[in-house]
Parts: sequence; structure tokens; C-alpha cells
Amino acid sequence: MSVRHVLAAPAAAHSAVQPLAVDAYDLTAGRLVGTAAALVALAGVVIGGLALSRSAGRIGNGNGKRGAVVALGAGLIGMAVGVVNLALADGGPGTGNGVIGGAVALVLGLTAVVLGRLALARSRRTG
Repeated sequence: MSVRHVLAAPAAAHSAVQPLAVDAYDLTAGRLVGTAAALVALAGVVIGGLALSRSAGRIGNGNGKRGAVVALGAGLIGMAVGVVNLALADGGPGTGNGVIGGAVALVLGLTAVVLGRLALARSRRTG
């Protein structure tokens, strides 16, 4: 056994453990999941904001209860998928694991839950 074979084996094992380089514009599975979670949470924020404005009586004739419930559901789904995506990510931002999308989904999901809860409380108080 030569010295080259002894030194080459640990180097090959080390390179197999390293994550593959991902281009900035590649759509990986992690990025797709993170982006989808962020979009669901963003929809929850928009619906929660509309439900909050409807429950205040400025827009439409409904009390905003249905929109508040939808915003709560979308926010919770966005937060849950964002947390799972962050928990399963192998690396940090820019590795293709959807870390940024998961973090955005977490923040937007929390915002949607707060808006939905405020709209639900206001619709119960005015209804």
C-alpha cells in the first residue's frame, strides 16, 4: 500500500460529506418548500388584514369572521412548514435548503396569526 492511497482515502471521505454547491437561481426542493410556506403565510397576512378592516366596518358588509379563521389557518400552516423546513435544513442561507424562505414563512405566519386573532376578537365584539 502506497502513501498516496492512504492520504487519498480521508480526502475522498471528506469531500463526500461536504454539501454540493448550489447556484443562486437553482430551485431545490428545500427552496420550493420554503417559498410555498412563505406564500401561504403571505396570503394569511393579506386575508387577515382584509378581515381586520372588514370587522372594523370600513369595507364590505360582513363581520370578517370567515377571513379571520382563514388567516389563522394559513398563518399556522405557514409557521409549521417554515419551522419544519428550518429544522431539516443542513446549512445556512444560500445552501439551497430554503432557510430564508422558512424564516420568512415563520415571521409572516406569526403576523397572519396575530392579525387573524385580532380580527376574530373584533368580529365577536361587534357581532
